[in-house]
Amino acid sequence: MAQIEFPLGRFSRSLLSTSILCVFPMTAVCAADLKDAAASSVDAKKNSSERYDREHKTSHTVDIKTSAKKKELQKVTSVRSNAAEQVTVTGSHIVRNGFSSPTPVTVLGHEDIAAQVPANISELVNQLPAVTQGSTSATSSGFLSSGLVGINSVNLRGLGANRTLILIDGQRSVSSSITGLVDVNTIPQNLVERVEVVTGGASAQYGSDAVGGVVNFVLNKKFSGVKLSANTGFTTYADDPNYTLNATMGKTFLNGKLHVLLDAQYYQQFGVDTIDRSWNDSGYFQINNPAYTATNGQPQRLVGSGFGPSTYTSGGLISSGPLAGTYFGAPGQTGQLKYGVRSAASSPYMIGGDTEETLKGHVGTNSLTPSEERISVFNRTSYDISEHTEIFGQFSWNKYIGSSYYQQTPSTGVTINRDNAYLNRDYSQVASQMAAAGLNSFNMGTSNAGFPVPGSDVSRQVFRYVGGMNGKFKFAGNNWHWDWYYQYGRTLDDIRLKNTWNVSRMALAQDAVLHNGQIMCRSTISNPGNGCVPIDRLGTSGPSAAALNYIYGGQTGQPAREQVLQQHVASFDIGGDMFHLPGGNAAIAMGGDWRRESVSGYVNSAYQSGWQYGNFLANKGSYNVKEGYVELDLPVLKGVDINSAGRYTDYSTSGSVETWKTGATYAPIQDIKFRGTYSHDIRAPNLNELYAAGTSLNNTVVLPANSPDPGSQPFTQIRTGNRNLSPETSNTWTVGTVLSPRFLPGFMASVDYYSINISNAIGTVTGQNAVDFCYSGGTAWCNNIHYSNGVLQSILLQPFNFASQKERGLDIEASYRFRLAKIWKKLPGTFSVHGEITHYISNTVDNNVYPINYAGVNGGSLAGDYSAPKWNYRISSFYKVDNYTFNLVARGFSSGVYGNDYVQCTTNCPVSTPQHRTINNNHIKGAVYFDTSIAYDFTAYNHPIRATFVMNNMLNTKPVLIGSGPDGNNVPAFAQTNESLYNYLGRVFRVAVTASF
Repeated sequence: MAQIEFPLGRFSRSLLSTSILCVFPMTAVCAADLKDAAASSVDAKKNSSERYDREHKTSHTVDIKTSAKKKELQKVTSVRSNAAEQVTVTGSHIVRNGFSSPTPVTVLGHEDIAAQVPANISELVNQLPAVTQGSTSATSSGFLSSGLVGINSVNLRGLGANRTLILIDGQRSVSSSITGLVDVNTIPQNLVERVEVVTGGASAQYGSDAVGGVVNFVLNKKFSGVKLSANTGFTTYADDPNYTLNATMGKTFLNGKLHVLLDAQYYQQFGVDTIDRSWNDSGYFQINNPAYTATNGQPQRLVGSGFGPSTYTSGGLISSGPLAGTYFGAPGQTGQLKYGVRSAASSPYMIGGDTEETLKGHVGTNSLTPSEERISVFNRTSYDISEHTEIFGQFSWNKYIGSSYYQQTPSTGVTINRDNAYLNRDYSQVASQMAAAGLNSFNMGTSNAGFPVPGSDVSRQVFRYVGGMNGKFKFAGNNWHWDWYYQYGRTLDDIRLKNTWNVSRMALAQDAVLHNGQIMCRSTISNPGNGCVPIDRLGTSGPSAAALNYIYGGQTGQPAREQVLQQHVASFDIGGDMFHLPGGNAAIAMGGDWRRESVSGYVNSAYQSGWQYGNFLANKGSYNVKEGYVELDLPVLKGVDINSAGRYTDYSTSGSVETWKTGATYAPIQDIKFRGTYSHDIRAPNLNELYAAGTSLNNTVVLPANSPDPGSQPFTQIRTGNRNLSPETSNTWTVGTVLSPRFLPGFMASVDYYSINISNAIGTVTGQNAVDFCYSGGTAWCNNIHYSNGVLQSILLQPFNFASQKERGLDIEASYRFRLAKIWKKLPGTFSVHGEITHYISNTVDNNVYPINYAGVNGGSLAGDYSAPKWNYRISSFYKVDNYTFNLVARGFSSGVYGNDYVQCTTNCPVSTPQHRTINNNHIKGAVYFDTSIAYDFTAYNHPIRATFVMNNMLNTKPVLIGSGPDGNNVPAFAQTNESLYNYLGRVFRVAVTASF
């Protein structure tokens, strides 16, 4: 097997000992790097990219072994088999997919990206089995007060998106949120050549945040020519239409020394404002069993259909007293609610009864998908100062505009006085009943029919500037390379809520009376200039526009926050060969980094408190980091390679830490290779965890019987930062094997076991968690729960170093490519299949109260950043014949549970506890989805054109119903499934056309 050996520019600053296998067709993915690497070798060019450009149908397997072992470039020789070509490339920082590397690496190649033509590249990345539930623009519509609406993040290993480091060409990017999340849709999608996922601790190579791993988006920086593309998509229900327009141009000047690359993209999606799907009409929730007692043997939790709220209706439901059960409809119309089975324990839910009436106006009012616009511009200009030195500048700008709706928020405890003007005008019979019963007022619950649904409008701009140089030189007769760059990133985040009322204005407006024949606010009688506009909260007709304008702030407007995130990065790296060892040349890489992160913002004082949602405060804070690292690659024996790295990091907020990593590969024969790594990694607290000034919103929790105020209770949820946080640490080890049998050319497989142990973990619990922990023995949590005269007022949620997290799992990956002529000579074309499987054995978070294992949790109250099904898989196959490319993808996951410690029973149940809850059904079905695409390549006016038709979820598989609850007043508004896991849109069609010039 012939070799190319060359020093390259920096891909990942210090992965010199990584050997890589590229198992996808040699489109620009592998070809571009080979072309760059072998620029001085005509034969290399012919055997790699030029051949593909000419034939567009040759399949390749490229084994790239990285170690900088030779002194000069060598000629590439193709080694053919009927299945594939194999070209071993020896250099540094090159394409890999992890079959031969010490640390497992998965590559999502250009072919997969081109086959699916995703509207957002995050949709495709989130299909990888090693990626669990991250936020998307569709699932983040409820993050009104946090400002995370519209962000598409990646969550590796179920460790949390903030433990996944996102890179662009091996470089950090400014985050899109104060929580440190990088919106992957800010990356120029049309230039993404491949996505490399390093599944393992990588802090020694990359620094903080790489506890779960690294997702590196590699761009095609050497693109030449003009490429125009357009695609559009919609669902089988003829909704959620979207389209994308792309234009890319690359051109060289000055005899190839100057290269200019431009890319622009426009994307628009016309969202679906409600969850308009028939499967969401089942009333499928998880509730507290109204008949449960600690001694009657019944389960505490019930999951099923036919459940619904018992405390409100769309037009208002009188909740107590002699008129309890009376609900208001259109003017003059009232009804008597038929209650189902309920109790204080099951509040706010009941079983049976008029659940259709209570769900009306609230169920499914969350956005199915947001309305979005995204504009992206990218430029990279490079100039070769000499044969061995390049200087470059890079600029990108991304603007996101999004609009989504949270929920038709229900209100309970709304007081209506007997002399209320709207009550006496439209429902005089109820006023008469009150007088007869001697009632001066009643309390009611309403989901506020006729009110516009609260939501948010987000405008977010991300600017990124990068400038630097790289080059290569000879040192002591060996090849060395160097590079440095400086980056400045800036995010302008503007979030404005809509349809959220001012609490004090609402209280004044709903106290409406008839005065001198005119309906007015009672407060206006004594204070004529207060500007109060009366509001009608009774019935389903809705209030007047003037009343809405008043409660929504009038000239003050809706809550808004402007925020600026800034990132400065300076980095320098140098590396090359040192001396000869029995297995080859030893290599070294070393360098240093400086980084500064900051946040500042502005919030009008009128928006800082007193609102239904928002209550923003301006965040302000910064920190800086100084780092230095060294990495060694030691091929100590033939077939034995050892790689070690160490990094020293000094944080301005928490002092210095050390991280390190060591790994090795051993290949006793050509057909098998063993590999393993052990690393010590860190994650420092982000800006939000340190400096969050505080946000608040209204929510509900279920208080237990031993609390001062049992049942479902409203409260104000307050989140703040904690400047006393210290970095969390992690120890990770992986061990695995790679198989590439010579008797089966074109086949490769790998199996890796991993174990991750995080200590001193930074975390925040939910309000319901705090309640459960407090009243089950964790008295320290009670300090965060505040009452006034026995009535729950607020719960403070603050991050701190309180937990540990231990995860174990298994990664399996296999690839096979062959020409069908091997089966029968007359069969045309090439077939390839690539499969990835991740098995989450356990993922246990110990919060010092009781441990929770999130592996296998498919939904329910425990579902979130840490949860994932036990088994996750994605299998992608391609058949290429003549000008056609057929792709079929099968992806899915195994069945799961609501809680691994939950006890499923219907009779003779043990006593239920917060850890070992008893539940009637602890099973959640898994799912499998099939995606397909057909691409046709042809020429028009001597220019290549590709037309692609894509059908995702081709069988229109409905999502599995999952019971969410029992806490949270937003549960009925959201989908009755796990949107982060199950397909909820249905079948989706996409059509794309790409033309190259």
